[in-house]
Amino acid sequence: MPTSFGNRRALLKVVVAAALATTAVSVPGAAPASAATTADGFASVNALGQNGTTGGAGGAVVTAGTTAQFLDYIARPEPLVVQVKGTITLPTGTTDGMHDVASDKTIIGLGADARLVGGGLNIGLPVDDDVTSPPADAVHNVIIRNLALTGATDDLINVQMFSHHIWIDHNDFSNGDDGAVDIKRGSDFVTVSWNRFHDHDKTLLLGHDDDNGAQDIGRLRVTYHHNYFDGSDQRNPRVRFGESVHVYNNYYRDNSYGVASAMNAGVVLEGNYFFSVNNPGRVDFSGDLGRIVARDNILVECNHKIELRGSVVEPRTYYGYTLNRAADVPTIVPAGAGTGRS
Repeated sequence: MPTSFGNRRALLKVVVAAALATTAVSVPGAAPASAATTADGFASVNALGQNGTTGGAGGAVVTAGTTAQFLDYIARPEPLVVQVKGTITLPTGTTDGMHDVASDKTIIGLGADARLVGGGLNIGLPVDDDVTSPPADAVHNVIIRNLALTGATDDLINVQMFSHHIWIDHNDFSNGDDGAVDIKRGSDFVTVSWNRFHDHDKTLLLGHDDDNGAQDIGRLRVTYHHNYFDGSDQRNPRVRFGESVHVYNNYYRDNSYGVASAMNAGVVLEGNYFFSVNNPGRVDFSGDLGRIVARDNILVECNHKIELRGSVVEPRTYYGYTLNRAADVPTIVPAGAGTGRS
Protein backbone atom coordinates (compact mmCIF):
# COMPACT_ATOMS: atom_id res chain seq x y z
CA MET A 1 0.00 0.00 0.00
CA PRO A 2 1.78 3.15 -1.16
CA THR A 3 0.39 5.55 1.47
CA SER A 4 -1.27 5.37 4.85
CA PHE A 5 -4.82 6.63 5.32
CA GLY A 6 -3.42 9.70 7.06
CA ASN A 7 -1.04 10.41 4.22
CA ARG A 8 -3.89 9.96 1.76
CA ARG A 9 -5.80 12.83 3.36
CA ALA A 10 -2.74 15.04 3.02
CA LEU A 11 -2.47 14.06 -0.62
CA LEU A 12 -6.04 15.12 -1.37
CA LYS A 13 -4.76 18.63 -2.12
CA VAL A 14 -2.47 17.13 -4.75
CA VAL A 15 -5.43 15.36 -6.36
CA VAL A 16 -7.50 18.54 -6.57
CA ALA A 17 -4.59 20.54 -7.95
CA ALA A 18 -3.93 17.89 -10.59
CA ALA A 19 -7.60 17.86 -11.56
CA LEU A 20 -7.43 21.57 -12.30
CA ALA A 21 -4.77 20.80 -14.91
CA THR A 22 -6.89 18.28 -16.82
CA THR A 23 -7.42 18.26 -20.55
CA ALA A 24 -11.14 18.41 -21.31
CA VAL A 25 -12.85 16.30 -23.93
CA SER A 26 -14.82 18.56 -26.27
CA VAL A 27 -18.22 17.74 -24.82
CA PRO A 28 -20.48 19.85 -22.59
CA GLY A 29 -21.01 19.48 -18.88
CA ALA A 30 -17.64 17.99 -17.95
CA ALA A 31 -16.07 18.45 -14.50
CA PRO A 32 -12.84 17.21 -12.92
CA ALA A 33 -13.43 13.63 -11.82
CA SER A 34 -11.82 13.96 -8.39
CA ALA A 35 -14.10 16.93 -7.61
CA ALA A 36 -17.29 14.96 -8.29
CA THR A 37 -19.93 15.09 -5.57
CA THR A 38 -22.56 13.42 -7.75
CA ALA A 39 -22.40 10.38 -9.97
CA ASP A 40 -20.70 10.75 -13.33
CA GLY A 41 -20.20 8.48 -16.32
CA PHE A 42 -22.97 6.09 -17.23
CA ALA A 43 -24.45 6.31 -13.72
CA SER A 44 -25.31 9.95 -14.49
CA VAL A 45 -27.36 9.25 -17.61
CA ASN A 46 -31.10 9.91 -17.65
CA ALA A 47 -32.54 6.55 -18.70
CA LEU A 48 -34.95 3.79 -17.68
CA GLY A 49 -37.02 6.28 -15.69
CA GLN A 50 -34.08 7.28 -13.49
CA ASN A 51 -32.36 10.66 -13.91
CA GLY A 52 -28.85 9.96 -12.69
CA THR A 53 -27.90 8.11 -9.51
CA THR A 54 -28.82 9.74 -6.20
CA GLY A 55 -28.95 6.74 -3.87
CA GLY A 56 -30.72 7.41 -0.60
CA ALA A 57 -30.87 11.19 -1.03
CA GLY A 58 -34.02 12.57 0.54
CA GLY A 59 -34.32 9.67 2.95
CA ALA A 60 -33.26 9.35 6.56
CA VAL A 61 -29.58 9.18 7.52
CA VAL A 62 -28.88 6.18 9.76
CA THR A 63 -25.68 4.75 11.22
CA ALA A 64 -24.91 1.03 11.28
CA GLY A 65 -22.39 -0.09 13.86
CA THR A 66 -23.47 -3.73 14.08
CA THR A 67 -24.14 -6.48 11.58
CA ALA A 68 -27.82 -6.62 12.50
CA GLN A 69 -28.28 -2.89 11.98
CA PHE A 70 -26.47 -2.94 8.65
CA LEU A 71 -28.45 -5.86 7.20
CA ASP A 72 -31.71 -4.31 8.37
CA TYR A 73 -31.01 -0.90 6.85
CA ILE A 74 -29.77 -2.04 3.43
CA ALA A 75 -32.85 -4.22 2.88
CA ARG A 76 -35.49 -1.61 3.76
CA PRO A 77 -37.77 -0.47 0.92
CA GLU A 78 -37.51 3.29 1.57
CA PRO A 79 -34.63 5.60 0.53
CA LEU A 80 -31.87 5.60 3.15
CA VAL A 81 -28.35 6.91 3.61
CA VAL A 82 -26.65 4.13 5.56
CA GLN A 83 -23.46 5.25 7.29
CA VAL A 84 -21.12 2.39 8.20
CA LYS A 85 -19.14 2.79 11.41
CA GLY A 86 -16.10 0.59 12.03
CA THR A 87 -15.97 -3.05 10.95
CA ILE A 88 -19.11 -4.96 9.99
CA THR A 89 -18.69 -8.74 9.70
CA LEU A 90 -21.15 -10.21 7.20
CA PRO A 91 -22.31 -13.78 7.86
CA THR A 92 -22.00 -16.51 5.24
CA GLY A 93 -25.03 -18.61 6.15
CA THR A 94 -26.91 -20.19 3.25
CA THR A 95 -26.44 -17.27 0.84
CA ASP A 96 -22.72 -17.69 0.10
CA GLY A 97 -22.24 -14.59 2.18
CA MET A 98 -24.07 -12.35 -0.33
CA HIS A 99 -26.52 -9.85 1.16
CA ASP A 100 -29.18 -8.01 -0.83
CA VAL A 101 -29.21 -4.23 -1.18
CA ALA A 102 -32.58 -2.65 -1.97
CA SER A 103 -33.17 0.28 -4.34
CA ASP A 104 -32.57 3.91 -3.35
CA LYS A 105 -29.69 3.35 -0.97
CA THR A 106 -26.46 5.16 -0.26
CA ILE A 107 -24.02 3.00 1.71
CA ILE A 108 -21.09 5.12 2.84
CA GLY A 109 -18.29 4.53 5.31
CA LEU A 110 -17.61 6.98 8.12
CA GLY A 111 -13.98 8.11 8.23
CA ALA A 112 -11.17 6.00 6.84
CA ASP A 113 -11.70 2.73 8.72
CA ALA A 114 -15.19 1.54 7.72
CA ARG A 115 -14.98 -2.08 6.56
CA LEU A 116 -17.18 -4.94 5.40
CA VAL A 117 -15.52 -8.32 5.96
CA GLY A 118 -16.45 -11.94 5.36
CA GLY A 119 -19.32 -11.42 2.93
CA GLY A 120 -20.44 -9.38 -0.05
CA LEU A 121 -23.22 -7.14 -1.34
CA ASN A 122 -25.71 -8.30 -3.96
CA ILE A 123 -27.44 -5.56 -5.96
CA GLY A 124 -30.09 -7.32 -7.97
CA LEU A 125 -33.06 -9.64 -8.14
CA PRO A 126 -32.62 -13.43 -8.04
CA VAL A 127 -31.28 -14.97 -11.24
CA ASP A 128 -33.93 -15.87 -13.82
CA ASP A 129 -32.74 -16.86 -17.29
CA ASP A 130 -36.25 -16.46 -18.71
CA VAL A 131 -36.33 -12.71 -17.99
CA THR A 132 -34.80 -10.93 -20.99
CA SER A 133 -35.91 -7.32 -20.47
CA PRO A 134 -35.78 -5.02 -17.44
CA PRO A 135 -38.55 -5.86 -14.94
CA ALA A 136 -40.42 -3.03 -13.25
CA ASP A 137 -38.96 -3.97 -9.88
CA ALA A 138 -35.31 -4.12 -10.98
CA VAL A 139 -32.99 -2.85 -8.27
CA HIS A 140 -31.81 0.67 -9.08
CA ASN A 141 -30.30 3.87 -7.72
CA VAL A 142 -27.63 2.53 -5.36
CA ILE A 143 -24.41 4.27 -4.26
CA ILE A 144 -21.55 2.54 -2.43
CA ARG A 145 -18.69 4.79 -1.27
CA ASN A 146 -15.77 4.94 1.13
CA LEU A 147 -15.74 1.30 2.24
CA ALA A 148 -13.02 -1.32 2.47
CA LEU A 149 -14.46 -4.66 1.36
CA THR A 150 -12.35 -7.76 1.99
CA GLY A 151 -12.41 -11.47 2.63
CA ALA A 152 -15.75 -12.36 1.02
CA THR A 153 -16.53 -16.01 0.40
CA ASP A 154 -18.01 -15.10 -3.01
CA ASP A 155 -18.04 -11.69 -4.74
CA LEU A 156 -17.33 -8.49 -2.84
CA ILE A 157 -20.03 -6.72 -4.89
CA ASN A 158 -22.33 -8.40 -7.41
CA VAL A 159 -24.68 -6.40 -9.69
CA GLN A 160 -27.18 -8.51 -11.62
CA MET A 161 -30.61 -8.97 -13.21
CA PHE A 162 -31.11 -5.62 -14.96
CA SER A 163 -30.05 -3.50 -12.00
CA HIS A 164 -29.32 0.02 -13.15
CA HIS A 165 -27.94 3.36 -12.04
CA ILE A 166 -25.29 2.09 -9.65
CA TRP A 167 -22.29 4.18 -8.52
CA ILE A 168 -19.36 2.40 -6.84
CA ASP A 169 -16.84 5.05 -5.84
CA HIS A 170 -13.78 5.52 -3.59
CA ASN A 171 -13.67 2.02 -2.12
CA ASP A 172 -10.88 -0.46 -1.37
CA PHE A 173 -11.32 -4.05 -2.60
CA SER A 174 -9.13 -7.02 -1.67
CA ASN A 175 -8.99 -10.74 -1.06
CA GLY A 176 -12.42 -11.82 -2.24
CA ASP A 177 -12.94 -15.44 -3.24
CA ASP A 178 -14.42 -14.60 -6.65
CA GLY A 179 -15.02 -11.18 -8.22
CA ALA A 180 -14.35 -7.81 -6.65
CA VAL A 181 -17.13 -6.09 -8.62
CA ASP A 182 -19.07 -8.31 -11.01
CA ILE A 183 -21.72 -6.68 -13.24
CA LYS A 184 -23.86 -9.00 -15.31
CA ARG A 185 -27.23 -10.25 -16.54
CA GLY A 186 -28.55 -7.12 -18.21
CA SER A 187 -27.34 -4.57 -15.68
CA ASP A 188 -26.87 -1.09 -17.09
CA PHE A 189 -25.80 2.51 -16.43
CA VAL A 190 -23.09 1.82 -13.87
CA THR A 191 -19.99 3.81 -12.89
CA VAL A 192 -17.01 2.30 -11.04
CA SER A 193 -14.65 5.14 -10.09
CA TRP A 194 -11.70 6.01 -7.87
CA ASN A 195 -11.41 2.54 -6.30
CA ARG A 196 -8.30 0.60 -5.32
CA PHE A 197 -8.11 -3.10 -6.20
CA HIS A 198 -5.27 -5.14 -4.69
CA ASP A 199 -4.44 -8.64 -3.43
CA HIS A 200 -7.14 -10.00 -5.70
CA ASP A 201 -7.28 -12.31 -8.72
CA LYS A 202 -10.52 -12.02 -10.75
CA THR A 203 -11.26 -8.35 -10.35
CA LEU A 204 -14.04 -7.04 -12.61
CA LEU A 205 -16.35 -9.26 -14.63
CA LEU A 206 -18.71 -7.48 -17.03
CA GLY A 207 -21.08 -9.95 -18.69
CA HIS A 208 -22.14 -13.30 -17.25
CA ASP A 209 -20.96 -15.81 -19.86
CA ASP A 210 -20.71 -16.40 -23.61
CA ASP A 211 -24.30 -17.69 -23.81
CA ASN A 212 -26.00 -14.78 -22.06
CA GLY A 213 -26.54 -12.49 -25.02
CA ALA A 214 -30.33 -12.46 -24.64
CA GLN A 215 -30.00 -10.49 -21.41
CA ASP A 216 -26.79 -8.59 -22.13
CA ILE A 217 -26.77 -7.35 -25.73
CA GLY A 218 -27.63 -3.64 -25.84
CA ARG A 219 -26.91 -3.24 -22.12
CA LEU A 220 -23.92 -3.44 -19.75
CA ARG A 221 -23.05 0.23 -20.31
CA VAL A 222 -20.40 0.85 -17.68
CA THR A 223 -17.78 3.52 -16.99
CA TYR A 224 -14.53 2.58 -15.22
CA HIS A 225 -12.40 5.60 -14.42
CA HIS A 226 -9.56 6.61 -12.10
CA ASN A 227 -9.27 3.16 -10.54
CA TYR A 228 -5.98 1.83 -9.19
CA PHE A 229 -5.39 -1.76 -10.30
CA ASP A 230 -2.58 -2.35 -7.84
CA GLY A 231 -1.36 -5.83 -8.71
CA SER A 232 -4.89 -7.17 -9.23
CA ASP A 233 -4.15 -10.06 -11.53
CA GLN A 234 -6.83 -10.26 -14.21
CA ARG A 235 -10.28 -9.09 -15.38
CA ASN A 236 -9.59 -5.39 -15.11
CA PRO A 237 -12.29 -5.63 -16.58
CA ARG A 238 -13.14 -8.75 -18.61
CA VAL A 239 -16.03 -7.75 -20.88
CA ARG A 240 -18.68 -9.65 -22.84
CA PHE A 241 -21.41 -8.06 -25.01
CA GLY A 242 -21.41 -4.60 -23.37
CA GLU A 243 -21.26 -1.39 -25.46
CA SER A 244 -20.22 1.26 -24.77
CA VAL A 245 -17.79 0.30 -22.05
CA HIS A 246 -15.64 3.29 -21.15
CA VAL A 247 -12.29 2.63 -19.46
CA TYR A 248 -10.33 5.82 -18.87
CA ASN A 249 -7.64 7.33 -16.66
CA ASN A 250 -7.01 4.10 -14.74
CA TYR A 251 -3.60 3.13 -13.36
CA TYR A 252 -2.56 -0.46 -14.00
CA ARG A 253 0.47 -1.88 -12.19
CA ASP A 254 1.79 -5.45 -12.24
CA ASN A 255 -1.21 -7.22 -13.79
CA SER A 256 -1.31 -10.29 -16.03
CA TYR A 257 -3.77 -8.48 -18.27
CA GLY A 258 -5.73 -5.26 -18.22
CA VAL A 259 -8.88 -5.25 -20.37
CA ALA A 260 -10.28 -8.22 -22.28
CA SER A 261 -13.09 -7.63 -24.79
CA ALA A 262 -15.01 -10.63 -26.15
CA MET A 263 -18.39 -11.59 -27.61
CA ASN A 264 -18.49 -8.43 -29.73
CA ALA A 265 -18.24 -6.14 -26.70
CA GLY A 266 -17.24 -2.56 -27.50
CA VAL A 267 -14.64 -0.91 -25.26
CA VAL A 268 -13.16 2.59 -25.47
CA LEU A 269 -9.81 2.54 -23.70
CA GLU A 270 -8.27 5.98 -23.26
CA GLY A 271 -5.86 7.95 -21.13
CA ASN A 272 -4.80 4.95 -19.03
CA TYR A 273 -1.31 4.20 -17.74
CA PHE A 274 -0.09 0.60 -17.88
CA PHE A 275 3.07 -0.32 -15.99
CA SER A 276 4.41 -3.88 -16.09
CA VAL A 277 1.21 -5.35 -17.50
CA ASN A 278 1.74 -8.45 -19.61
CA ASN A 279 -1.19 -7.77 -21.94
CA PRO A 280 -2.84 -4.35 -21.51
CA GLY A 281 -5.78 -4.93 -23.86
CA ARG A 282 -6.89 -7.99 -25.81
CA VAL A 283 -9.76 -8.98 -28.08
CA ASP A 284 -8.99 -12.69 -28.44
CA PHE A 285 -9.63 -13.90 -24.91
CA SER A 286 -12.29 -16.57 -25.54
CA GLY A 287 -15.43 -16.97 -27.59
CA ASP A 288 -16.11 -14.44 -30.36
CA LEU A 289 -13.75 -11.50 -30.70
CA GLY A 290 -14.52 -8.22 -29.03
CA ARG A 291 -13.73 -4.66 -30.11
CA ILE A 292 -11.33 -2.12 -28.61
CA VAL A 293 -10.77 1.49 -29.61
CA ALA A 294 -7.69 2.84 -27.82
CA ARG A 295 -6.20 6.33 -27.68
CA ASP A 296 -3.76 8.32 -25.58
CA ASN A 297 -2.68 5.42 -23.36
CA ILE A 298 0.86 4.97 -22.01
CA LEU A 299 2.47 1.52 -21.84
CA VAL A 300 5.68 1.02 -19.82
CA GLU A 301 7.44 -2.35 -19.50
CA CYS A 302 4.49 -4.19 -21.02
CA ASN A 303 5.01 -7.35 -23.09
CA HIS A 304 2.26 -6.69 -25.63
CA LYS A 305 0.56 -3.76 -27.28
CA ILE A 306 -3.15 -3.06 -26.95
CA GLU A 307 -5.03 -5.09 -29.54
CA LEU A 308 -7.27 -2.87 -31.67
CA ARG A 309 -10.35 -4.01 -33.52
CA GLY A 310 -13.42 -2.35 -35.00
CA SER A 311 -15.30 0.76 -33.97
CA VAL A 312 -17.26 1.46 -30.79
CA VAL A 313 -20.13 3.81 -29.93
CA GLU A 314 -18.47 6.81 -28.31
CA PRO A 315 -19.24 7.40 -24.60
CA ARG A 316 -19.56 11.12 -25.29
CA THR A 317 -22.82 10.41 -27.07
CA TYR A 318 -24.19 9.67 -23.57
CA TYR A 319 -22.32 12.03 -21.20
CA GLY A 320 -19.58 14.61 -20.88
CA TYR A 321 -16.30 13.89 -19.13
CA THR A 322 -12.89 15.36 -18.43
CA LEU A 323 -9.79 13.39 -19.36
CA ASN A 324 -6.55 13.71 -17.39
CA ARG A 325 -3.30 13.30 -19.27
CA ALA A 326 -2.15 9.68 -19.13
CA ALA A 327 1.28 10.86 -17.94
CA ASP A 328 -0.34 12.29 -14.79
CA VAL A 329 -2.29 9.14 -13.92
CA PRO A 330 0.46 7.44 -11.82
CA THR A 331 0.44 10.48 -9.52
CA ILE A 332 -3.24 11.37 -9.48
CA VAL A 333 -4.80 7.94 -9.13
CA PRO A 334 -2.82 6.39 -6.22
CA ALA A 335 -3.20 9.68 -4.35
CA GLY A 336 -6.94 9.84 -4.88
CA ALA A 337 -8.27 6.28 -5.15
CA GLY A 338 -9.58 4.24 -2.25
CA THR A 339 -11.12 5.16 1.08
CA GLY A 340 -10.75 8.26 3.20
CA ARG A 341 -11.26 10.75 0.38
CA SER A 342 -14.89 10.80 -0.74
